[in-house]
Amino acid sequence: QVQLVESGGGLVQAGDSLRLSCAASGRSFSMYAMAWFRQAPGKEREFVAAINRSGGRTAYADSVKGRFTISRDNAKNTVYLLMNSLKPEDTAVYYCAAAWTTIDVISTRYDYWGQGTQVTVSS
Repeated sequence: QVQLVESGGGLVQAGDSLRLSCAASGRSFSMYAMAWFRQAPGKEREFVAAINRSGGRTAYADSVKGRFTISRDNAKNTVYLLMNSLKPEDTAVYYCAAAWTTIDVISTRYDYWGQGTQVTVSS
């Protein structure tokens, strides 16, 4: 069992940066691939970024590639999402997820989810 708690969201202006954190409780954090998804009002949840168990492999949605960076610190049981050059279309609730497999862009492949953190980007 893994519990995930996101933090770091907020209201920022276009062009600003934010760093989201996701703290995991329980053992074996390093055995999980981790990902960030987001859901905007009226839209389906979409993949943002993922990182494998060791942190050596990452994947990004085309919409955030070059602006967002996912990383993890297995000693701290934490995964991060650094978001630069934020745009109004990045406004959404951001969710952290854990999978007992390799990284994947499909949300149903993830076993555990956090409660989400709101990111709002004003123009």
